[in-house]
Amino acid sequence: IDEEQRFGVEHKETLKALRTNVDVLSLSATPIPRTLEMAVTGIREMSTLATPPEDRLPVLTYVGAYEDAQVTAAIRRELLRGGQVFYVHNRVEDIASVAAKIHELVPESHVGIAHGKMGEKQLDGVIRDFWHRDIDVLVCTTIIETGLDISNANTLIVDHADRFGLSQLHQLRGRVGRGRERAYAYFLYDPTKPMTQQSHDRLATIAQNTALGSGFDVAMKDLELRGTGNLLGDEQSGHIEGVGFDLYVRMVSEAVERYKEPERAESVAVTIDLPIQASIPVDYIDSDKLRLEAYRKLAAAASESDLDELRDELTDRYGKPPVDFDALFDIARLRFKARKLGITEIVSQGRNVRVAKFEPRESVQMRMARIYRGVQYRPVTKTYLVPAPFAGSLGSGPMRSEEIIAWVGQLLDDLDWKPSPRA
Repeated sequence: IDEEQRFGVEHKETLKALRTNVDVLSLSATPIPRTLEMAVTGIREMSTLATPPEDRLPVLTYVGAYEDAQVTAAIRRELLRGGQVFYVHNRVEDIASVAAKIHELVPESHVGIAHGKMGEKQLDGVIRDFWHRDIDVLVCTTIIETGLDISNANTLIVDHADRFGLSQLHQLRGRVGRGRERAYAYFLYDPTKPMTQQSHDRLATIAQNTALGSGFDVAMKDLELRGTGNLLGDEQSGHIEGVGFDLYVRMVSEAVERYKEPERAESVAVTIDLPIQASIPVDYIDSDKLRLEAYRKLAAAASESDLDELRDELTDRYGKPPVDFDALFDIARLRFKARKLGITEIVSQGRNVRVAKFEPRESVQMRMARIYRGVQYRPVTKTYLVPAPFAGSLGSGPMRSEEIIAWVGQLLDDLDWKPSPRA
């Protein structure tokens, strides 16, 4: 199903009912809230295509009040470089008067009109003229929202942009910038009329998300603004009542995981805060967004195979990871060990390391007291306070990052110690 956001729930269910077993692949630059939420919570699998075509440039986006002078300058700038312009006015009743006004503002331009109430032949003739560059400015409705690929049209002007949905605005912006030329998109509103808060949020979102492949971020904001809809019904948007969105998504995700793996125990969240240098260098991944994505994947890793997959992916996308990455992977391995023991915290506190939510056997307590001089165990809070040599002592300097990681790894091994059975 291409352009999935244009189909209703009933349409999609009818298509699925055509055969007994149907595999569904939905494609969309801006998924509707209900579909996106099913992907976020794990009901559906999701892949994102983040690599743009070669030499494709982001569309420069401007959001502001309508001014004749600005519209005139934008059209003339495009005509001077031999390009064409889409002017979107989504009211058929007065689209002819808007086209006349554009011709009045830029007399040297050839202006055409396209909307859904025109006859098929007439509409086809107008689009063909625009394709053959006989028309410079196409004044049209949202009929151009999907399916048009005219690489010479690189300026888009949308008036009354506050009346459009986020998905529509993003799809319209996708009509320009389809070649190697820099494209411009102007989303204009009437300054004399009040704007709703939601309209303001939509325009702010479209202005902020201008990078190539930002459709997913736009769709996530749309999901936040319009609500997730009804998973068991046919509403494709609408807010949940009673709980907040984040809590709702977490509850649904947990329910889906329980259904998929009934025997699976709930994983423990582990906090590790140690005095070590462990970060992704900016010169390795220069984009803040992509760096955060890498941190998120690292935090979500649940096994050694997940780490191997992540290392392979990073190597494939950005080249061989630098040495600094080893500390991040080592911390992830510490997290695996701690989670296995049910530990929720390993935090450096002054001269001690606090290990929280661990109940040792008596033999482990006696062994810990013998190995780590001055160790304290607090049974009420199930917390160990272990003296740490991180700062160094007389005759030795502070421990290096790899030494700290090795020391904490040994500490976890000691907490997991089991006496060998007697022969």
